[in-house]
Amino acid sequence: MEIGEKIRDLRLYCDLTQEELADRCELTKGYISQLENDLTSPSIATLIDILSALGTDLKEFFSDIEKEEKLCFSKNEFIEKKTDEYVLNWLVPNAQKNTMEPTHIKLFAGKSTDEDFPHEGEEFGFVIKGEITLVVGKRKIKVKKGESFYFSANKVHKIMNNGKVDAEFIWVSSPPSF
Repeated sequence: MEIGEKIRDLRLYCDLTQEELADRCELTKGYISQLENDLTSPSIATLIDILSALGTDLKEFFSDIEKEEKLCFSKNEFIEKKTDEYVLNWLVPNAQKNTMEPTHIKLFAGKSTDEDFPHEGEEFGFVIKGEITLVVGKRKIKVKKGESFYFSANKVHKIMNNGKVDAEFIWVSSPPSF
């Protein structure tokens, strides 16, 4: 294993120059260059300092097993919230740590979602079944099955189902807000 190459890859991943990494570790740029070119080997203490500055540790650095990002989620992993107005399913567990938060909502006939107050970010939705009324500020827009919506979340907003049948839609918030 080439320690220097791994240090260089980590440094570049962290978008640091050799000089910036050296400053963070109280080393010289020349020493970092020598390490990255495998012309010298660091002491354990120095390696720990460098890895700490790069946001990792010895165990992770020497582990050849890369953690695989989970890409697919089954229905039994969804988190469900039921109210008298709707059934909300978070489609990605722990999505609040992500950039966006996809949900599936079944909005009962004659009901509405809770009012969401202005916040940074954007909202997207796609109607799977029925018809909904999107309320953004003072605007009300009907969105039918097969149609989508997209808006900046800088105004009070909610979704209503004024119909006689339940409506279903995917709602994606970025950043997460549910």
